[in-house]
Amino acid sequence: MPNTVRNPVSNDMIAATGYSALKAIRETRGYTIEELSLTCGLAVGEIIDIEDGKDADPAKLRRIASALQVPEEELIRVPTEENRPTQQ
Repeated sequence: MPNTVRNPVSNDMIAATGYSALKAIRETRGYTIEELSLTCGLAVGEIIDIEDGKDADPAKLRRIASALQVPEEELIRVPTEENRPTQQ
């Protein structure tokens, strides 16, 4: 059963190579991918694709953020002006 206590997510976890913010938050909250799938109504494969960086659909990320009870900004990062890719 998922942990409903709001445990802080360590920046070290998120910064680890190959470790997505979603995965860090999901695991900190005590959810398996299957439990998160049932809670937010997305397929397991959709969540895996998001964690692997293959999908970044804002609507899906909002559903996940709501299920995990975290602000949408934790999962939906809008690049700041200096971090936006430049056209060459």
